[in-house]
Amino acid sequence: MNRRDFMHLGSLGAGAALLTRGATADAQVTAAGAAARAARPRAAGPYLPVTTPNGATLPLRDVGGVKVGHLVAEAVDHEFAPGLRAQCWGYNGGTPGPTIECVEGDRLRIYVTNRLPEPTTVHWHGLIIPNGMDGVSGLTQPPIAVGETMVYEIVPKYPGTFMYHPHYDEMTQIALGMAGMFVVHPKRPRGPAVDRDFVLMTHEFRVAVGARRPDPNEMKDFNVLTFNSKAYPGTAPLVVGKGERVRIRFGNLSPMDHHPVHIHGVTFKVTATDGGYVPESAQVPETTVLVPVGSTRVIELVPEELGDWAMHCHMTHHIMTQMGHGLPPMVGVDTKQLEQRMGRVMPAYMPMGSSGMGNMGEMQMPIPPNSLPMKGGKGPFGSIDMGGMFTVLKVRQDPDHADPAGWYAQPPGTAPTRADAARMKADGIELPPPRRP
Repeated sequence: MNRRDFMHLGSLGAGAALLTRGATADAQVTAAGAAARAARPRAAGPYLPVTTPNGATLPLRDVGGVKVGHLVAEAVDHEFAPGLRAQCWGYNGGTPGPTIECVEGDRLRIYVTNRLPEPTTVHWHGLIIPNGMDGVSGLTQPPIAVGETMVYEIVPKYPGTFMYHPHYDEMTQIALGMAGMFVVHPKRPRGPAVDRDFVLMTHEFRVAVGARRPDPNEMKDFNVLTFNSKAYPGTAPLVVGKGERVRIRFGNLSPMDHHPVHIHGVTFKVTATDGGYVPESAQVPETTVLVPVGSTRVIELVPEELGDWAMHCHMTHHIMTQMGHGLPPMVGVDTKQLEQRMGRVMPAYMPMGSSGMGNMGEMQMPIPPNSLPMKGGKGPFGSIDMGGMFTVLKVRQDPDHADPAGWYAQPPGTAPTRADAARMKADGIELPPPRRP
């Protein structure tokens, strides 16, 4: 046997070993998911209802074969996170509005009552429906006047993940929180069955420190970034089981920004958009999904590792809250003289930012009322200095009995440890001399 044939056979053997290993891992994950499914009672009805973390689903009742619901557009007193509240606009007492769920072909009758100080409408974003039900003020209908109730009657033709929002004074009404998700389940299930189905609306607000309302005129400097109108640590975690198939439906009605949402510890595939299903041949593994403004994206994943996994927008200023974006760059600045001079007129003055802005949440400094500047939440190892559009995917062995507020206990040997000089020397690690900036 020549060298080339030997190498060829060797590579085939290695490839077979890798395929076998991958198949074994897939089988283990599939078996874990099957066990989890068997242990959990299934929901009654034609579909697995979606979960809206920090939110609700619109109640629908059957009236002569028609599913009837009621949306009330109104001002709402909303808490983004502990310590930060604002007077927003929304539906049925909250922002986002309740998720609407149905099955393709259902006839829906949605009453909309307007308790805002100005007219409004509801546009069913992405749904293929008769023109007169499209909800565009002045084009397809007169606006819903203050104090008035109008009724929409629609039959969703196609399954998918959609949204709803006003099409009257959109800049004000959407910016103040008027948005909701709309899920149409298929009559005939498509693809593998999922064990968990979540909906998350991404949004962004401008709330000046101490202000009572978001600023609907803002076009670029948004400082409260949210999942389902909550900023971390106000966001509820997504608790799932190892080996379960999980679907997450993202919607984006932010005024201006796209959101690349990254999930740690898993890979996933984008299986649908608001335009329909993505063919399996076009689905590729990802760890970050870009959710453009005015769009929905649906991902599916199967967690293989237990733990508390971060899920966040990867635009770094989107995981901070109420930052002072107008400040000059302070990193590396010698502030001793500044501190001395300012201390004469303001004894409590403390310059910040010269060595970075980490661990702000652990500094017990007084802050203005109704503000949340650069404070994340407490984690098992100290302060999590991310906020805004951030939450946690909690993968558990028994998710239905897990404490959503509890933290994962990492087994010994599975976390980094502090290095000592002897170990570094044994591994040939030498510290280079410090470089001058």
